[in-house]
Amino acid sequence: QVQLEESGGGLVQPGGSLRLSCAASGEIFSVTTMGWYRQAPGKQREVVALITRGGSTNYADSVKGRFTVSRDNARNTVYLQMNSLKPEDTAVYFCNAGAIPMVPGSPLHEYAYWGRGTQVTVSS
Repeated sequence: QVQLEESGGGLVQPGGSLRLSCAASGEIFSVTTMGWYRQAPGKQREVVALITRGGSTNYADSVKGRFTVSRDNARNTVYLQMNSLKPEDTAVYFCNAGAIPMVPGSPLHEYAYWGRGTQVTVSS
C-alpha cells in the first residue's frame, strides 16, 4: 500500500508565500507523475500543477508565474512553492501521485493515490 502525507498548509496574508510538501511512503516500486489539486468550498476539485518523473511540468493558468512545482525522486516527494498568494487561492490542497506498489505475488500495476488534503487560507 502507498500513502501520501501532505504538510505545509496554513493561514497567510495576500501576497504572502507558502510551501507545501507531499511524501509518498510504503512498498513502492516507482512513482510516476505527481502533483497538486485544490478544492474550494462549493467548487469542483481542479488541477493546480503536475510534474512527471523526468521533470516536465504543467500548471493551471490561474497559478502560472506564481506557483512552482518540483520533486525529489530519491525521496518520492513533491513540493509546491506558492508565491503572491491571493484570496482566491484559498482551498484544500490535495497531493496526487501515480505509483506502482510492490505487492508480493502480484504483477506490477500503476494506481492513483491521494493525500488527505491540507488547508490553505489566504486572508488579511
